[in-house]
Amino acid sequence: MNAPSPPKPPAPLKDPSLRRSVALFRGFLREPSDPRGFYELLARDAANQVERYEPLAGRVVVDVGGGGGHFTEEFRRRGAQGYLFEPDLAELTASRPPEGAVVADGYLLPLADGAADICFCSNVLEHVEDPRTFLSELIRVTRPGGLIYVSFTNWLSPWGGHEWAPWHYLGADRARRRYERRTGQPAKHVLGKNLFPVHVGATLRQVRARDDVTVVSARARYWPFLPGLITRVPLLREFATWNLLLILRRCP
Repeated sequence: MNAPSPPKPPAPLKDPSLRRSVALFRGFLREPSDPRGFYELLARDAANQVERYEPLAGRVVVDVGGGGGHFTEEFRRRGAQGYLFEPDLAELTASRPPEGAVVADGYLLPLADGAADICFCSNVLEHVEDPRTFLSELIRVTRPGGLIYVSFTNWLSPWGGHEWAPWHYLGADRARRRYERRTGQPAKHVLGKNLFPVHVGATLRQVRARDDVTVVSARARYWPFLPGLITRVPLLREFATWNLLLILRRCP
């Protein structure tokens, strides 16, 4: 008897679309009970976004801060040579990371200049104290003409405080204490330690002022319509973007 063929991956959801945004939000709500299901959904969506600008098959993809490796696994499924660099050993030991995962600081990656065709970094920038230096390292390891994918949750968005959002609008310390009283557990994130206020406007000004990258796209990662429009409106973009996605191209 022939072995059953592996199940086909779900058809990609059109981006942007209301159906896609609803699916991602529902997955997010199920994340506490089904983290793997949510992160596999998010990884498929991110891979689809990357492939709008650069094919994954045959490319060297560096996943910086990719946690348990769901993004790296998806890139490999699509034919890429995917490599995970994660600074938090606990993130790796809590799951079964992809083979060859490396514990490494994103400020100082153990890679030669231009080693990657694609440098991928999802929801990490708000967890580093010096985003400018961190971005410089992502750019350094990307080859000239290569792609850099960076997304982050901006501080003034409704989810900027992470697990203690949206109470961060009333002050980070107050929000964290409220979370700990309500749950009886210590908060995972502490402002100034492993969570930092990163803003849309300031980040856009930083990357646009650089002479080593061009901005291909700056958009709200999860918006169901006109995702590039909201990022052009000062002040409103800080609250409404939720998660900024930057697609950068390393200059020759």
